[in-house]
Amino acid sequence: MSDLTLPAWSEPFIGDNRSDLTRLRPIPGLDRASVFGDADGTGVRVAIIDSGVEGAHPDVGGRLVASVRVEMGEEDPIVSDDGEGQDVVGHGTACAGIIHALAPAAEIISVRVLGPDNRGKGAVFAAGLEWAIEQGASVVNLSLSSRSDAFFDVFHELADRAYFANVLLVCAANNVPGPSYPSLFASVVSVAAHDLADPWAWFYNPNPPVEFGARGVDVEVAWKGGGRMVATGNSFAAPHIAGLAALIRSRHPDISPFEVKTMLAATAG
Repeated sequence: MSDLTLPAWSEPFIGDNRSDLTRLRPIPGLDRASVFGDADGTGVRVAIIDSGVEGAHPDVGGRLVASVRVEMGEEDPIVSDDGEGQDVVGHGTACAGIIHALAPAAEIISVRVLGPDNRGKGAVFAAGLEWAIEQGASVVNLSLSSRSDAFFDVFHELADRAYFANVLLVCAANNVPGPSYPSLFASVVSVAAHDLADPWAWFYNPNPPVEFGARGVDVEVAWKGGGRMVATGNSFAAPHIAGLAALIRSRHPDISPFEVKTMLAATAG
């Protein structure tokens, strides 16, 4: 596969480049059996900030427990109930399906901030993230990011707030080169795509800003209308890590975001 078809930031996790990721394990005794055990996501709520989640989609497994939408009011964004859940694009449902496949007992909260064109305003995105943090989600999947420098401080503050509120943010790096927020903040678990087909293969990059590589090339995903499609992008790598993080938080409910990241790094391939 040509590098030109790959999302930005993916290069360290592709093909022969993975040999550069080899390093001494920081915690040699920490293995996948002790980190994951038989966890299935029980007790964990994963918020998906995206285009919505189609609650009736078979790949969501009936695990959508709440759905809200965020829209601009006259002055500030307004969060309102979104009924049984709808996805105006399919993107959020794709993320939900990946997370459910890895952590089938985890509950899913949909926070719709994108429109039918899969785009949204920075203020709406920030308000949706703030709402998810206030709800105490265990894990927040962000398969979107802002490239606007005007929102650097806003998202930096929210990333810190999430970290100190024990809310783990998992964020896809933008698919095009250049900084994007909050994906490149140190308190966030940043993710780009690798080209392996195994959802249980992930890699840690000791030379950030993007720290983790997960499955994100030619992934069969759920889509709106009960459908499925094959997609590529960092957007689909992030929910693989979010699903793994949900399993870790299910087995170790009292650990911090820092400890989750450490466990992911210690058990990476």
